Amino acid sequence: MTNRLRGVIAPVLTPFDDSLEPDVGRFIAHSRWLVENHAGLAIFGTNSEAASLSVGERLSLTEALVEGGVPAAKLMPGTGACALPDAVELTRHASRIGAAGVLVLPPFYFKGVSDDGVFAYYAQIIERVGSGCAPLYLYHIPQMSQVPITLGLIERLLKRYPRTIAGAKDSSGDWNNAKAMIDNFAASGFDVFPASESLLLQALPIGGAGCISATVNMNPAGIQRVFEGWQSAEGPALQARADTVRTIFQATPMIPAMKHVVSHFSCHAPWRRVRPPLVALDDAAGRDVLAQLDAAGFDMPGYPR
Repeated sequence: MTNRLRGVIAPVLTPFDDSLEPDVGRFIAHSRWLVENHAGLAIFGTNSEAASLSVGERLSLTEALVEGGVPAAKLMPGTGACALPDAVELTRHASRIGAAGVLVLPPFYFKGVSDDGVFAYYAQIIERVGSGCAPLYLYHIPQMSQVPITLGLIERLLKRYPRTIAGAKDSSGDWNNAKAMIDNFAASGFDVFPASESLLLQALPIGGAGCISATVNMNPAGIQRVFEGWQSAEGPALQARADTVRTIFQATPMIPAMKHVVSHFSCHAPWRRVRPPLVALDDAAGRDVLAQLDAAGFDMPGYPR
């Protein structure tokens, strides 16, 4: 685990065509733009609409990215699934292509499961994939999964699989939880990524690894400047500018809002499409988001059209 992803990582948006099939060309173009702006790629995260993508779609989109020139070393595919064989297949595939890591949700359909059950799920993935398993990042998003990644579970997994368990994404929204992960495990090489760039100035000084944030899709360069400049005199101002952009998106359904804005900057209206049960942003709400962003001086320079 010598070439781990650190810094600014995007849970990459998934564009859809008129038939609600993944638009492979625009997926590659969006991913390339993110990489050009120094972002890593957590493809098939929550904001990728991963729960609406089949295993086959995830596999083929991953292959398309690599064949399209996106370095596998920039990828952290989401490989969690309720069905253990699906999680194993996705993790094995990501490991085989040389992904920098895999981001693995617990089996989110099953509520009230014990740490023993969640430990067994992760252990089965690691054991079945075998010695070539990519570095594995635990995905803590209890408000959605209802299956928390506890400190005790992390400790057990690190003790059993110190060469494979690499870190966690904390999407709980609870800074105290992210801080506890960092305080307890970062010194041993466990990389903790809060799910918002707004926490960078709190996380980085105590050993945080960066952030895996939805709005990296929109503002990769601005968030990267926070990561690189947090220790400088300009750090607080860089953080404040990034926070302004995030606040605008957080005030409305984020996935439809981000897709609406990408459709504007790409001059490609179909970018607005989401898969049901999500619903695209209506025109009035979209105009309001764009007006707020314009007032904030937001831009997506070099975005492919």
